[in-house]
Order: sequence, then structure tokens, then C-alpha cells
Amino acid sequence: MTATASDLLALAKPRITALVVFTTASGLWLAPRAVSARVVVLTLIGTVLIVAAANILNMYLERDSDALMARTMNRPLPAHRMEPDIALKFGIALAVISVPILTFGVGPLPGLLASIALVSYVLLYTPMKRQTATALLIGALPGAIPPLIGWTAATEKLELPGVLLFAVMFLWQVPHFLAITLFRKEEYARAGLVVQPNEPGGERAARTNIVRYTVALVAVSLLFVPIGAAHAAYLATAVAAGLAFLGYGLLGLKSDTGPRWARNLFLFSLVYLPVVFGVLMLDK
Repeated sequence: MTATASDLLALAKPRITALVVFTTASGLWLAPRAVSARVVVLTLIGTVLIVAAANILNMYLERDSDALMARTMNRPLPAHRMEPDIALKFGIALAVISVPILTFGVGPLPGLLASIALVSYVLLYTPMKRQTATALLIGALPGAIPPLIGWTAATEKLELPGVLLFAVMFLWQVPHFLAITLFRKEEYARAGLVVQPNEPGGERAARTNIVRYTVALVAVSLLFVPIGAAHAAYLATAVAAGLAFLGYGLLGLKSDTGPRWARNLFLFSLVYLPVVFGVLMLDK
């Protein structure tokens, strides 16, 4: 029973889910309208469940390719610690529970956004990963929706600050995931998943795209100040963190930078996002 519970939890990718819930909470916190405790609790619970559902269904569909990659082969399904049908039923059950919680307990707009994220992640992004490197951009769309769920849960409408939160999340995911594909490109090729570094001239293009999207990320992150959503402390933090992120990304354009640079950039991205979102929340 302990092993089963542990494997069920592993299917939900708790670390990724925790980061997503943090960004959802940022949308709730930054909204100008006071939010009841009931809405906060239901929004966070609904988000946890629907993100977990998306992760579980993704791993169900990718169990064969996961078995061919070192970072995923020990997951419950490729390691044969769990029957695929159990994972499928678990994922569907969480989806069935989470959508009504968000739709009827929080609001129609958060429920719609969550449904779009779930469907696009599982039915578009997951199969596209075997066909085209453009799947990264498709996958970044559902990945960017959680803070918008938080914002609309509080305001019941789409507004510029919420859209900026979405944009920051979307843009951040591109250098974050391109960095992963650069230092794990052999694994992706072995698993039959198409990533930009494995295409002709793709490694150089991936490094260039890291810089391009990081420039856009830094520029968009600064827009919270002129619209009045943040102030001097956030501005200083966003500039410093953004320039550091961009500066390290620019090193990737040098011909002598290899997997170690890509791995470090990936780790840097994991620090950048919580710092920027955290200070944004504190400097509201």
C-alpha cells in the first residue's frame, strides 16, 4: 500500500505541481479585489487536481518513450510498478473532479481556462512531441495558464496584469525547456521525441532562441511597473535577475559551451521564476 501511494503521488509530478500552484497563488494575490478564503482554497485545490490529472495522463501516453530516457525510466509506469489502466483511471478521475470544482466552486472562466489547459496539454502537446519541435510552444500555452486561473478566480475577467502573468510564464518556459533538450538531446532522440537541438542546425537555433525568448521575457517582466502592479523593489529585482539570466544565456552562443552550460542555465531558470514572482507578490 505504501509503494502504491508513493507511485500515485509520483505520477502527479509533485515538484512541478507545487511550482504551478505557486504561480496560481500569485495570480490570486496580485488581483486587486479581495478574495474569500473559500475561493482561494477551491482554486488551489482545483488547480492541484487538474495539473496532477494532466501530468498523469501525459505519463500514461508517454510510458513507452519514458522507458527509453534515463530521467524518466524509473517512473511507475515505465518501471512496471503500476498497471497502465490504474494510472489512466486515476488521471481521468482527477480531471472529472477538478473541472467542476473550478467551474462551479470558483467560476466559469477559471473552469474554462483549466479545461483548455488540460485538453491542449494531453491531446495536443503530448502527441505532437513525436512529430515536431514546435510542440514546445504548444506545451507552453497550458503551462502558462495557471496564474491566469488565479487572476480570473479573483476578478472573474481577463485583464492586463493577468495576461502579463500568462506571458511571463509562457516566455520563461522556452529557455527553460530548450536548456533541457540541449543537455539531454541524445535521450530525446532515443525516445523518438522531436526537439530542436536534434534537427539540422538545430543546436545553434536552440541557443539563439534561448536568447531571443529571454530578451522578450525580461522586457515583458518589466511591464508590471508602468501599469502599477509593482514598484521599485520589483523593478530592481526583475532587472537584476533578468540581466543575469540573459547574460548567462548569451554565453551559449559561444562555440565552446556544452552540456554543462545548458544544465546550469536550466538550474538558473528554476531560481529565476520563483524570485521574480515572489518579489512581485511582495511588492504589490
